[in-house]
Amino acid sequence: MKYILLFSGNDERWDTMNEAERNAVYEQIGAWWGRNSQSGKVVGGEELQPARTATTVRFNGADTVVTDGPFIEAKESVGGYALIDVADLDEALELAKTWPARGAVEVRPLVDHDVHM
Repeated sequence: MKYILLFSGNDERWDTMNEAERNAVYEQIGAWWGRNSQSGKVVGGEELQPARTATTVRFNGADTVVTDGPFIEAKESVGGYALIDVADLDEALELAKTWPARGAVEVRPLVDHDVHM
């Protein structure tokens, strides 16, 4: 079953780390990514630019409004995601618990369109 892991955290925390601290976290993330990609559990994903780089398109009836910035005001933002393929939710949760960068990991199942058709 496929799930998406959404990695979120506080941009300010990341920005206040010194280079050595950030590099140490990146090293742990790289090891996590490599280990879980080789096992076939992680099948895709990317790191995102900070929320401050976002542009949002909102729909207001027939009108659209484009604004700079994220769509919500929050202390945390999504920093990246991993697409995983595991047996069930329990396995997805166990994998999420091993995320080395800490912060929050939202585990969400993907829609299986074959089921709906």
